[in-house]
Amino acid sequence: MDKFGKSQPVKRVEDVRFLTGQGRYVEDCAPEGALRAWMLRSPVAHGVITELDLDEARAAEGVHMVATLEDLQAAGLTTTMDATVVKNRDGSDGAAPERHMLAGARVRFVGEPIAVVIAETLDQARDAGELILLDIDDLPVKMDLVTGGEEIHPEAPENKAFDWGMGDEAATQAAFDAAAHTVSLQVEDNRIIVNAMEPRGCFASWEDERLHFTYGGQGVWGAKTQLAAALKLEEAAVHVVTPDVGGGFGMKAMTYPEYFVVAHAARTLGKPVFWMSDRTEAMLSDNGGRDLTSLAELAFDKDLKITAYRVQTRCNLGAYNSQFGQPIQTQLFSRVLAGVYDIQTAWLQVEGIYTNTTQVDAYRGAGRPEAIYVLERVMDRAARELGVDPVELHRRNFIAPAKFPYATVTGESYDVGEFNKVLDRALEEADMAGFEARRSADAQVGKLRGVGLCYYIESILGDPSEGAEVEFLEDGRVNIYVGTQSNGQGHETVYAQFLADQTGIPAHMISTIQGDSDRIAKGGGTGGSRSVTTQANATLATVEVMVAAFIPFLAEEMGVEEDAVSFDGETFRAAGSNLTPSMLDVAEMARAQGRADLQRHTARAQLPGRSFPNGAHIAEVVIDPETGVTAVDRYTVVDDFGNLINPMLAEGQVHGGVAQGLGQAMTEHVVYDEDGQLLTATFMDYALPRASDVPMIGFTSEPVPSTQNPMGMKGCGEAGTVGALAALANAVQDATWHKGLRQVDMPFTPLKLWEALRDGT
Repeated sequence: MDKFGKSQPVKRVEDVRFLTGQGRYVEDCAPEGALRAWMLRSPVAHGVITELDLDEARAAEGVHMVATLEDLQAAGLTTTMDATVVKNRDGSDGAAPERHMLAGARVRFVGEPIAVVIAETLDQARDAGELILLDIDDLPVKMDLVTGGEEIHPEAPENKAFDWGMGDEAATQAAFDAAAHTVSLQVEDNRIIVNAMEPRGCFASWEDERLHFTYGGQGVWGAKTQLAAALKLEEAAVHVVTPDVGGGFGMKAMTYPEYFVVAHAARTLGKPVFWMSDRTEAMLSDNGGRDLTSLAELAFDKDLKITAYRVQTRCNLGAYNSQFGQPIQTQLFSRVLAGVYDIQTAWLQVEGIYTNTTQVDAYRGAGRPEAIYVLERVMDRAARELGVDPVELHRRNFIAPAKFPYATVTGESYDVGEFNKVLDRALEEADMAGFEARRSADAQVGKLRGVGLCYYIESILGDPSEGAEVEFLEDGRVNIYVGTQSNGQGHETVYAQFLADQTGIPAHMISTIQGDSDRIAKGGGTGGSRSVTTQANATLATVEVMVAAFIPFLAEEMGVEEDAVSFDGETFRAAGSNLTPSMLDVAEMARAQGRADLQRHTARAQLPGRSFPNGAHIAEVVIDPETGVTAVDRYTVVDDFGNLINPMLAEGQVHGGVAQGLGQAMTEHVVYDEDGQLLTATFMDYALPRASDVPMIGFTSEPVPSTQNPMGMKGCGEAGTVGALAALANAVQDATWHKGLRQVDMPFTPLKLWEALRDGT
């Protein structure tokens, strides 16, 4: 990687301030003395509001405003919230029921915001909220993932949001009819609550006829556009800032009702207004993740080559469409439908269902973990039913290196891939040769050991274009302005490191500037593992602009022709001149001559195509049948992320992704009762994995450089989660298979496994 980075495991520079309590999160940045917002939320899952008396609350001590949907509309706001819909199989649009910032006549999930109270202090706002007289006539609650039941929206008969399909249904059926073998498996993908370390929060002020809005999110430009539209402002009148963010994971990529009402209150009152969610409030109101059930079917010829693949899925959207809820389990799911296998005939059908629960949207991986989980679970089942080693079944069906670039059955174009090489390395690193001895040793003490393989691939999503700007400062330091947004990934380190690699400017002299719509004109934010790849591409383009701008100036200074000047990545040189200035030297020379035009350089660049990180996860679990307790004993990951800028940061992203996948697979599960009440609304009830639940995770890089960007990179932010779910589930299935268990679904809690092992089902 000499040309495009030195690939050094540099420690994160931002960790110094994070670990010493110097981070600046939303609550740290909120203006002193800001008014506080408190949300009145629906206590029932479905009903008609028959009384909403605000008089006592409005008269309460310290209260500045109490607002409902009617008040927002009277003030001229556009109160409907945007959401993307997909096309049905018949060509019509998916359902698009209106979702307002606050509930109107009807509530549709526990936690839906009904009114906002703005007061001097949070206690005053909460006390005033307790004075609101709210009466709701209950309606029947829809909780199951089938069509029908009490209608939640008139725009969605039978509560069906969409009926979407991709592929060739008839050809797939014909392939199944002619198959030598067929295998099917129904799998559940349980709902999770994202639970970022920092809950959602925001504050707003109205100054100089402009809205200044700060929130913890995944990009400032989408929020800027949506706030301007809702408040009917010119975009130039909206300034959005994102400070440090304590985790996003897709959940913070969207705008939420609280953001709009806080902005409205600040403009109306002319005072800063601050809102911060508490943990239970977050669990009730943040978008959830996953929550789908899929029937996966594989058809094989006599040589156990896959001839067709079929998936029928039902996904829970919650009570409303979230911004990307419909595309997640359809268009994004389909990106990697066939995984790393040479499958040219497939059919995917997805039905979206509305229920009286919180909305479901993107969670780390957003559709790709769901797709790979389904595929790798049914591949594992096929190996068991057909009597072949899962590793062998994978190898028989891998796309051969000679077939790249490879057009997938769903229209993707994989540029490169050497899946056998990566798998070989994973088997070696996992010491698969010693597995049977480990299983035998556990069996002697009554324990069940199992091993699970998942070979994943994911598609990098989001805007392929990005911009970068480099500014030389008078003190000799350099700023790089970026359009992505760190949510904890280490961008401040990796962007400085990459710019240093390309220019010779010492990394410690470079500061990364992000998350400010006044300082950065445009950007795509973070999401879809896009950040480092798109931003590095933009940085390369900006370095080219810098070099092109500096050369004419230097040619004059050196007394040579422009074409004699070259840049070697650290210094400028020219035959006939003994000057060898660095980038910093040239900027200082230009400043001394009043050349302000040479102090800032900017460029935008677009990737020609997506990259496709892939890799093998191998998990080993040990189950105590007496208690059902499962320990993840060994975990090995070998990834093809292409060229790496900083292997340490890539490994950290994998560790975090695996931990989140492990959480969903082993402990996390959202539970509602039949009335739509959330029973897992605290950490006493919702089980995040603890440090003792997470094993040491072996990470090895086996790069096959991408051809879709000049750096040869492939995004890595979500890959750990994409591969973890099936690896862990297949390991549990392997451990329990000889005990007669033929169906195990996440999460693999002790009670669930103990009962299954006891009953033998």
